[in-house]
Amino acid sequence: MKHTAVLALTALALAAACYSVPVAAQERHGGGHGERGDRGDRGDRSGHAPRAERGGGAQRGAPLHHDARHRHDHYYPARGYVAAGLPGGALSIGHGAGHHYFHSGVWWRPHAGRFMVVLPPIGIVLPFLPSAYVSLWLGGAPYYYANGVYYAPAPQGYAVVNPPAGAEAAQPVPVPPPRGLPDPVIYPRNGQSPAQLEADRQDCNRWATTQPLALAEADVFQRAVAACLDGRGYTVR
Repeated sequence: MKHTAVLALTALALAAACYSVPVAAQERHGGGHGERGDRGDRGDRSGHAPRAERGGGAQRGAPLHHDARHRHDHYYPARGYVAAGLPGGALSIGHGAGHHYFHSGVWWRPHAGRFMVVLPPIGIVLPFLPSAYVSLWLGGAPYYYANGVYYAPAPQGYAVVNPPAGAEAAQPVPVPPPRGLPDPVIYPRNGQSPAQLEADRQDCNRWATTQPLALAEADVFQRAVAACLDGRGYTVR
């Protein structure tokens, strides 16, 4: 009788062990629900918003908001968030009597010795589009949208504009940027890493805006960037 009881307990233990293996595997792999997205933009598979990227400098630990307008589907630091410093490579743009700063679709302005995430003023001009944006076609003209901001082509780049008529109901369309601002091909002559190339490109973009006429003529801005990158060991075509 005792021997029979031991055998029964052993069988139960083995059955429990066999059952626990697939359950553990399912938990480890997320249960197979949903697809893996770009975790820097779309959050994780649990449905929670992602934390700010660890390499984001001033954005580390920032509360995030999800911008789903026009199917943009990206996360950004929430407006009103205040940081001690700017992200590395932030572009300084003069407007009126002061400066705003731009980095990865996010606008900042000085605030009590620190920097606050804000909406940019209407009329301020970027020499290039944000790295992620949605193209729209409204009233026979192209617009570009990212992080609550609408941009329209301008002689010196892309101007921040008020939401155009019909914007709320607009659907994304494949509108290419104007041909006057093609993305250059940058070749690292000295074997620079992609991270170093991006840091140098941001620095050169910022420096180019300080050159005469760079914010008035797109080709002047591009030539200034190319000259700066050439001096840092890149070939630009």
